[in-house]
Amino acid sequence: MEGWDFFDAAPAANSEPQPKQDIDILMARTFGTEEGRQVLAWLRQATIETPAWVPGQDASFGYAREGQNSLVREIERRIERAKQ
Repeated sequence: MEGWDFFDAAPAANSEPQPKQDIDILMARTFGTEEGRQVLAWLRQATIETPAWVPGQDASFGYAREGQNSLVREIERRIERAKQ
């Protein structure tokens, strides 16, 4: 499994698994609108472009922030994959 694929490992009993490429396409459509690009830019600024940890904070804060960063990176990666 890579990235956030572990979420797909155990789908609900009454739902059919959705192929990865379908999710990639949905992400690209969602964040491909003007409003979606604005939201993604805000998410990037609020996470990836902001320090994950500063001296004096508990180390666990940095771990949690890196988790937030990885979610934004996953969205961006799926958008790029959908373009291919």
